[in-house]
Amino acid sequence: MLCYPDRRSALRAGAATAAGALTAACGAGGPTPSGPPATAAGPATAPAGRASRAPAPAPRRFPGQPDEIAHGPRDRPRVALTFHGNGDPATARAVLAEAERAGARVTVLAIGSWLDAHPDMARRVLDGGHELGNHTERHLAINAMPEAEAYAEITGCARRLKRLTGSIGTWFRPSQTQYATPLVKKLARQSGYPHVLSYDVDSLDFTSPGAAAVIRTVTGTIQGGSVVSLHFGYADTVDAMPPLLEELARRKLRAVTTTELLTS
Repeated sequence: MLCYPDRRSALRAGAATAAGALTAACGAGGPTPSGPPATAAGPATAPAGRASRAPAPAPRRFPGQPDEIAHGPRDRPRVALTFHGNGDPATARAVLAEAERAGARVTVLAIGSWLDAHPDMARRVLDGGHELGNHTERHLAINAMPEAEAYAEITGCARRLKRLTGSIGTWFRPSQTQYATPLVKKLARQSGYPHVLSYDVDSLDFTSPGAAAVIRTVTGTIQGGSVVSLHFGYADTVDAMPPLLEELARRKLRAVTTTELLTS
């Protein structure tokens, strides 16, 4: 389960413990936080049988945009549905399938330990026409970490993304927080991510409130340019996707990747 310390502090310890156990089980060691950031993501090597695939897009700089982006232009009929990549891969595939049925493209911010356990999910996201990014290695409270540990969380996930896709991913989103501290934003830039991706609409789907509540929460606040925070791993999210996408279409709002949201 994914959670944020300011909303579900009672579960933080359990989530961190589970994430750490998964990392250990997968043999995922943290990176050495020293050394030049340009090489932190490691070599662009692809797994066997995937060498012919084009690498995933790399991060882009958007001139005029802040170092932390919470939404796109308000005068365009586009929105970005962004998903925290974790949980049962079957549920993740179901969410992606619902998006694709409606012609929507989404942005997935994957947790590195999740990619270790389910490496095929990286290519599943990209092959569906979606965008893949970095949501730290273990999904711990990154804003509270010392500098070296926070840097290791970012570069650890970046290495896994590059090994699987040829790119460190298009975006970085900090874990267990909506907004990054100045230090985390600086470390993200050093790791190769010009912008940190936040959001302006929180679906609260991780609280398992029921699909109808997820839909009400999103549609009650979404507008042109919105970036919506959603999660893999929850049945409510799967059930909410078809009616949510129908409502967006009724409002003439198109669900696109975050890069498309910011591109004229």
